[in-house]
Amino acid sequence: MDDAVADLERERSRLGRTSTAERVADILRDRIIEGFFEPGQRLSEESISEALGVSRNTLRESFRLLGHERLLDHRLNRGVFVRVLSAEDVADLYRVRRVLQDAAVRRRPTGAALAVIREAVADAERSAAADDWRGVGTANIRFHQALVAMNGSPRLDETMRQLLAELRLVFHVMKNPRTFHEPFVVLNRKLLEHIEAGRRDEAAAFLADYLDHAERLLVHAYDPSR
Repeated sequence: MDDAVADLERERSRLGRTSTAERVADILRDRIIEGFFEPGQRLSEESISEALGVSRNTLRESFRLLGHERLLDHRLNRGVFVRVLSAEDVADLYRVRRVLQDAAVRRRPTGAALAVIREAVADAERSAAADDWRGVGTANIRFHQALVAMNGSPRLDETMRQLLAELRLVFHVMKNPRTFHEPFVVLNRKLLEHIEAGRRDEAAAFLADYLDHAERLLVHAYDPSR
């Protein structure tokens, strides 16, 4: 918690004079996506408000916003905690992913969209080479966000961003991040190759198998009997 909070001090410039609860929520959501906060972790109002230089009221409103996004839990007389997801949550997240991402890979990508996807794939490969598996997880999240951006819809982008923040919390269930993330570094590269070649049906079929495999791994980690 101390390292994650100390890192928040560098984000003060994002708030500026017009600091709002929404901007604070954006920063905290980003930290969840990047793996800094773990499921079940209690968030200290005092430490975070001091690190970001915002009032307790502003921070509490940010916590409420993230609670509505199912990222935080407010526990009576105990405080605010990062949400712990279940196997049922995993299954539901993947239902939504299939809808959003299947539609995306069937579209013709713009050059700008492809550039972001390529960058995310390359970042994952660099992080894997450096044995930085949290970095690989973050690059993987950006890869899938970039795929959904091919839909060309800001509303879908926002939906996917919130969904991926929840998914990052799911990743923490994997006891060996390398074992989980490493195969997807290669799979992301293969999916990118289908997209670059304009093989839309193949990309969609590949993605379907990809998501089925990822869901099975995560559900099994929550419940080995499944």
